[in-house]
Amino acid sequence: MTDGKTQERPAIFLYTDGASSGNPGPGGYGIVLKCAGKTKELSGGFRLTTNNRMELLAVIRGLEAIRWDKAKVEVFSDSSYVVKAVNEGWIGNWVKKNFSKVKNADLWMRFIAVSGRHKVTFHWIKGHAGHPENERCDALAVAASKSGDLPDDIGYIEQNKLK
Repeated sequence: MTDGKTQERPAIFLYTDGASSGNPGPGGYGIVLKCAGKTKELSGGFRLTTNNRMELLAVIRGLEAIRWDKAKVEVFSDSSYVVKAVNEGWIGNWVKKNFSKVKNADLWMRFIAVSGRHKVTFHWIKGHAGHPENERCDALAVAASKSGDLPDDIGYIEQNKLK
């Protein structure tokens, strides 16, 4: 711009959900990203995982899909686990303890790295309550968990010393 002002990018709204049929069991995540009137959907799944891992992975993959740094991101999740870990400062305690005995430490470290690129605010929303984007994320996550030939969730396998 010629007036010397930096053009502010629009906020990004990131809606996420995770699903697992059995806990552990086949699982999936669903993402709806909205920005400036555009919508992008993402999903994926694993042969054996947990609901909490898929809830967290949905947020991570959504943040990783953002193409610029320092984006203002409003995250909407029905996962108390994820939202409380961020909003109530659990992560800071886990970092101080070097993630000792923390479930899903691999994903939390990945979350810290990607969320540090942006200005992220978390909002908890009630799941299965008719919120259109949350319902869409749930449908994407469930469909991904049922797709054929799902890959292994290596982090889950290593965390639980499975083969």
